[in-house]
Amino acid sequence: MAHPPISAALSDGTIKRLIADGRIKIDPFDEAMVQPASVDLRLGSSFRVFHNHKVTAIDLREPPKNLTEHIDIADGEAFVIHPGEFCLGRTLEHVELPDDIVGRIEGKSSIGRLGLIVHATAGFCDPGWKGTLTLELNNLTRVPIRLYTGLPIAQLSFTGLDAAAERPYGHAELGSHYQGQVEATESRYGAPS
Repeated sequence: MAHPPISAALSDGTIKRLIADGRIKIDPFDEAMVQPASVDLRLGSSFRVFHNHKVTAIDLREPPKNLTEHIDIADGEAFVIHPGEFCLGRTLEHVELPDDIVGRIEGKSSIGRLGLIVHATAGFCDPGWKGTLTLELNNLTRVPIRLYTGLPIAQLSFTGLDAAAERPYGHAELGSHYQGQVEATESRYGAPS
């Protein structure tokens, strides 16, 4: 009986080759952002901030609509995330994955050591993903943090699957809520497929 190939995290050389071949797409792409086993991603200009005053609670049986407000910052303008605040941001880069590779977004350790977390649970990028990546930003410190478009904020690593996904993200049967997103996107939990 044949065994499936062993899946492995992709190295810098493999990542660069797959990008050159067009199998992984990152736009804009800067080869200087490739690390030993990941690609650095930069902060985009789109954010979503929560309207805490509009709801008394988030009920997951009936999630509130319009809980966040979209904010776009200009180049050079700071976006300030206050102590204990949670907001959504997005990557500058648009990413597309083939049906046999998954991605995982993680914070950069230097950013984490300053008290900024870039994702709570949305670190997994399914095979077939297309779009910018929404960041779940949380300031764990007691001082405000200024963020700017274009700052390296996260890193994306890749792992090969043992076989191509039969129903990659975006497949008609899945009801993929975030395929093709271009700005920080609020939760679509409970939304019809």
